[in-house]
Amino acid sequence: MDSSTLKRSLNDLVARSQPYIDEANTHLQKSRQHCTSILNSAQKDLHKILQKPHTKELLPAAALLIFLAIALTQYLSRRHQKSTSRPSTPTIEKAPSTKSHTTRQPGTWEPSSFQRPTPPPWEDWNIETTKPIPYRPFRYKYFQTMGLRTVKWDEWIELDNHYPRFHADKARRIAERGPKCCRTAPEALPAAYELLEELRSYLPERYPMLYQRTDKGIKNLWSGEDLDTTSRPLPEDPMATCARLTQDDLALMFERPDGQYYLLAGAILLAGFWRLEDKYGMPLSEIHTSGDVPQFREKLEKGMMNFFRRLKPEELIARHNYFLQVDEDLAWSQSIGSEDSDGISWNTAEKNRAIEHHFFRSERQTLRRLPKSGAVLFTIRTYFHPITEIADEDYVPGRLASGIRSWGDDVSKYKGKEKYEEVLLEYLDKKHQEQLDRGLKLEEEDEKRSYPF
Repeated sequence: MDSSTLKRSLNDLVARSQPYIDEANTHLQKSRQHCTSILNSAQKDLHKILQKPHTKELLPAAALLIFLAIALTQYLSRRHQKSTSRPSTPTIEKAPSTKSHTTRQPGTWEPSSFQRPTPPPWEDWNIETTKPIPYRPFRYKYFQTMGLRTVKWDEWIELDNHYPRFHADKARRIAERGPKCCRTAPEALPAAYELLEELRSYLPERYPMLYQRTDKGIKNLWSGEDLDTTSRPLPEDPMATCARLTQDDLALMFERPDGQYYLLAGAILLAGFWRLEDKYGMPLSEIHTSGDVPQFREKLEKGMMNFFRRLKPEELIARHNYFLQVDEDLAWSQSIGSEDSDGISWNTAEKNRAIEHHFFRSERQTLRRLPKSGAVLFTIRTYFHPITEIADEDYVPGRLASGIRSWGDDVSKYKGKEKYEEVLLEYLDKKHQEQLDRGLKLEEEDEKRSYPF
């Protein structure tokens, strides 16, 4: 091949490289910006070389450089196309390592001197304007894991402008159902009082515009309630008093000599799908197996038992889950049966109700060990929104639909999928397509939303 022929070939290669460089500039603007700049610079240098009269000795190197440029841009383009077909799932923040060896005998606890850090006041918190944190704890593919992550102490108890509804629902259910929802075993009383004192301390620190500490307890500045937390005995079950102060349900687990953790105190008022009276006194493993939690024995039990055993007072851990509900009741989902019936299941739910009856129900649970008693505390905060509301959020309908479709048969049965999948998935797919049609870029999701939001 003579010099002029090779030169024409190189010019052709330069021309052929341009669409790939343009594509790189269009699709890979951020993460590949530096690479694109290098490729453009290389192309300009090649044009300069080809314009010189005596470049025969440089032509092989130039051809190689053009080839590498084309290959690299094609590779990056394929990577980009792959990422847009399904955004990557952010890696969940792991809980701190609790693998340190412990010589503590099961069922024993030496009180710890740990004192919880004082949280800063949430200065702009407002009972009318502070919206619920938009937790959307679902991924493109469903994984059955504990899903633990560490959180800051100022995030322990979260309150928002749904507080009035939660407060009213809890007060009503305490009055109507009493010990069916709030109960404390005699051996658990010291821990329940410890929790009450923790809330009496924490809430006025974090939410001074809502709570005020008093000589005998704590005052709710919004409702006017002046709660006695120091008298013994209290006017009501201490767990009921704790429940009045938060939007969370609460459960205290106690280790016995067999190494199992037992539910011996709780205020379960807004759980939707389970009742304290069914689980009270059970060990942790039986709570899950009696509720037919999918893959508990295979994937969760061992890790959960080890985690509970090693949890330290210094650690605050959170996890999330989500459900779909086909009625509007926050406290108890009537679609699975009466709260007072012997058997409750998805079998009683009406199939394929209109989308207006579909609600997204998620839980943010925190776990910590109380330093004095050694009890493990669950706080269970429910977030409850119409599907029609959250489906307007960018990326949510597509990701939720993908997650639901990835459920296995056991998870689908547990979550009642057959009762709502046709209506729900059709609606989510429609909303997802509307977002794509208006220009939503799937490749930008990881930059704008990350688990559990």
